[in-house]
Amino acid sequence: MTELLQALILGLLIGGVYALMASGLSLIFGVMNIINVAQGAFLILVAMFTWWLWKSTGVDPILASVVTTPLMFGFGWVLYRTVISRIRGSSTSMSVLLTFGLALTIEGALNVTAGNKFRSATPSYFEESYHLGSISLPKPQVYGFVAAVLVLSALYVVLAHTWAGRAIRASAQNPSGAALVGVGATSTAALAFALGTSTAGVGGSVLSVLYPFFPASHYDWISRLLGIIVLGGMGSLPGALAGALVLGLAETLTATYWSLRWSTLVFYLVILVVLLFRPQGIFGTRLREDVVA
Repeated sequence: MTELLQALILGLLIGGVYALMASGLSLIFGVMNIINVAQGAFLILVAMFTWWLWKSTGVDPILASVVTTPLMFGFGWVLYRTVISRIRGSSTSMSVLLTFGLALTIEGALNVTAGNKFRSATPSYFEESYHLGSISLPKPQVYGFVAAVLVLSALYVVLAHTWAGRAIRASAQNPSGAALVGVGATSTAALAFALGTSTAGVGGSVLSVLYPFFPASHYDWISRLLGIIVLGGMGSLPGALAGALVLGLAETLTATYWSLRWSTLVFYLVILVVLLFRPQGIFGTRLREDVVA
């Protein structure tokens, strides 16, 4: 029983971090119908910068997100205005091609500047744990989960209780109606893209502590994130949370009772089973298609 409880708690801690990483991807798709396959590369870029900052100054890697988050927000805003806006209104496949090109560019730049080798930030608490009776809570996972909860809560407040958030939600639900009441499509899309990119600021800093990484790691991460939002429902933030928790629990339960090497396979099998019965995902909505003879 203790082993099961330990696995469930660790799964929820990791799932919270995955939810943070997937939330930006889900937000960008929900508002702009853009599949940003460069989000994994953004995470690795931030992880590399966080590692360098920790190595150079000794600053705590997770606290470094106070710096990386606004930097990624600004980066996302400029990137949208200069590059992404050029494909606005194009097919989704164009966004995949463009953002995949961005991912390859970031990977190449990191290979040249940092080298193609694994790195990981290991602060002083890296191997320490909190203990609740017989349950051990690793400090890196706990701190990463707390950071994820804070950022996701802030994102919820922005989207639900600010005028900018209402504009983003209006653009996601009814772009034409939002435009009729004066919501600027370009500025709203830029804000949504910047917010989605900024989540990689915290996610990448947490990633640098929890997982070893190297420039090409973004392939693994974008496959996980896409799996999460497909399982939860494309464009649904609650769905991203649900999908992330499923991935976290699948990994820890499989590692506990079987082998860690099979955890990703188990997650994708869960996706397959869910989509067989609910093709739109857990929180996705099925669109009605009327056929006129």
